[in-house]
Amino acid sequence: MFSIGELSKRTGVKVPTIRYYEQMGLIPEPGRSEGNQRRYDHQGLDRLGFIKHGRDLGLPLEAIRELIQLQDRAGAAHVDSHRIAAEHLQDIRGRIQRLHLLEQELVRIQASCDGGPDHCCNILRAFGDHSQCAGTH
Repeated sequence: MFSIGELSKRTGVKVPTIRYYEQMGLIPEPGRSEGNQRRYDHQGLDRLGFIKHGRDLGLPLEAIRELIQLQDRAGAAHVDSHRIAAEHLQDIRGRIQRLHLLEQELVRIQASCDGGPDHCCNILRAFGDHSQCAGTH
């Protein structure tokens, strides 16, 4: 059995976050010691590790919730877990694409000013006026 502090140390998840996951129903409410301390078993440790790894992969909590529910339904889990992974991959690729566009715009903005002291800085103008941008971002 683990205290919430021990669970936090083993997983790297902060105590308030563990409590939040409990409130969200992602971690089953643990038993309590005689001193009313939360006492987690290995199943709670494994569940928290699953959640943390999912968050490290960028999964939203609702996707993690659905994956947790799928763990108990072996037959249907295959199709749904693949769907969740595919949706997340598509979202990540979209973010990467938007970041590349943003990078290109920032490179263009930075190159628009030579840094000379005798003119209005084009960088400041571009940051202050969206119409100075070459595209949407």
